[in-house]
Amino acid sequence: MTIPGQETFYEQVGGRATFEKLVRAFYEGVRQDPGLWYMYPQHDLEGAVQRLTGFLEQYWGGPTTYSETRGHPRLRMRHAAFKVNPDARDRWLKHMRAALDTMEMSPMHEATLWDYLDRAAHSLVNTFEP
Repeated sequence: MTIPGQETFYEQVGGRATFEKLVRAFYEGVRQDPGLWYMYPQHDLEGAVQRLTGFLEQYWGGPTTYSETRGHPRLRMRHAAFKVNPDARDRWLKHMRAALDTMEMSPMHEATLWDYLDRAAHSLVNTFEP
């Protein structure tokens, strides 16, 4: 919810351009990681970029296009088909941290976003099998 006259986190950090830059930098790292890359739709990487960008922008107060086109995010359900073990989580976090480090955000915005990303990644672990 946005208080009238106050910007959302999405607006404060620069809107869609910021989230798309983050996601593209993230996927550049993932593409170089065979232990993670196999989980991603290599034939539709641009689609994956747009879905993650849309999800993040909606979560942080931007347009609701993600839900309008894909329905409720249901992150655990959407990731259930993948073996998300602690190694996959840690690889995901490594690449997201590297992507976030390329951004020019205030320390408060960076810490807020990282806290969410870290918690989200931990919540998606669905197996402890290697």
